[in-house]
Amino acid sequence: MTSKKNAAPAGEKGGNRRLAEKVSERIEKDIIDDGWRVGSVLGSETELIERYGVSRAVFREAVRLVEHQQMAAMRRGPGGGLVVTEPDPGVVRNAARVYLRHAEVSRRQLMEARTALEVAGIALAAENLTESGIVRLKEALESERELIEQGFTRGHARNLHRVIAELAGNPAITLFVEVLAQLDQDIVQREWDAESSGGEHRDAARESHEAHEAIVAALVAGDAPLGQHRMRRHLQAIAALLRPEA
Repeated sequence: MTSKKNAAPAGEKGGNRRLAEKVSERIEKDIIDDGWRVGSVLGSETELIERYGVSRAVFREAVRLVEHQQMAAMRRGPGGGLVVTEPDPGVVRNAARVYLRHAEVSRRQLMEARTALEVAGIALAAENLTESGIVRLKEALESERELIEQGFTRGHARNLHRVIAELAGNPAITLFVEVLAQLDQDIVQREWDAESSGGEHRDAARESHEAHEAIVAALVAGDAPLGQHRMRRHLQAIAALLRPEA
């Protein structure tokens, strides 16, 4: 246990924390300004302490922050230093889901956000669609059909939504569509678990697949407005699967 004599004053601890946060922001800026070159070394610990003009303790706290944010990691040994890393989108998506659950996002809010993002994604996907993109859409539909035939009534739908978001070519849309689609799936599953209507669930899965086929048909035909209409109607049908909010 640290003695009171050796413990740092509370004000000093708080000051070091704030300084470490400032240094972590400078490290992030340096990474971005350098083009976020994954695997590149920003410098050794000694070099970076000198560059940022802070104590070793403050610098190590700043490194802990950038490591937590998955921007960089300290590599020890010869040739080591602070190495630029690639963030894991799965960790980011999970953190966003946890936050939205904590914020008690309502179904109405969830569907409003999904609709805005996914309808916008349809327009971009139609504009950017290539032959390889068409192949991806058709493969997603086929995989979904096979899962439904095998009796899966949940989890099959997210892949098609994710593929459309990726074809939009906007990383922000891709990230948040995946987050919101997973949250929506979680809500649907909680309510379905409280019921015993397996046949209704299979019917809903088939109807969802038919809606996906119609959306893809509009995209392949290059008809973005029709695709947007069908996506909006599909999401409204998903919302209707849930019991009304209290």
